[in-house]
Amino acid sequence: MFEGVRARLERLLREYSRSDPRGYAAGVREAILEAKVGVSAMRDGLASTERELETERRQLADAERRGRLASEIPDAETVALAERYAARHRERLVVLERKLEVQREELALAEREVAEMIAEYRSARGGRGSDALEAAWRDLESAGGERPGTAGEDDRLRIETDRKLKEQAVEAQLAFLKNKLKKGQR
Repeated sequence: MFEGVRARLERLLREYSRSDPRGYAAGVREAILEAKVGVSAMRDGLASTERELETERRQLADAERRGRLASEIPDAETVALAERYAARHRERLVVLERKLEVQREELALAEREVAEMIAEYRSARGGRGSDALEAAWRDLESAGGERPGTAGEDDRLRIETDRKLKEQAVEAQLAFLKNKLKKGQR
């Protein structure tokens, strides 16, 4: 996902940076929003893997405990079954631990990418103004106004990211309900 966002950002740098500064800024802003939504989804995936890992650890402990209990009473079949389940849980645990490590590294990489994109966006926006424009913004800020790109811009980015996440959740729930309705009509 981030390769696509990064490619679009580079295309925007080539196409719009000189000819259409507003189009460029809007495109970069949209790319940042998509990237933030992607990072949020990655965090959700990481949390899901952590929960799955914890569940697998509990299941392994249960299988090992059942194997010990079965060995106390002479039940070879139950002992063999418990050992087989414990082996499966150990294998799954190893895979989930590797998955979690990779997800953490991928999330850190994505967060760095987003930070770089935001820095590029801010530097591109900062390089457009003249001294007179900067003086006008300082006057406006001293009068109590808010300059775009300061905290207000970050708030807008956060609000738009939240809105996109909510839209995705609604779309997913709608798809689930449609699927459920189709199954009910069969």
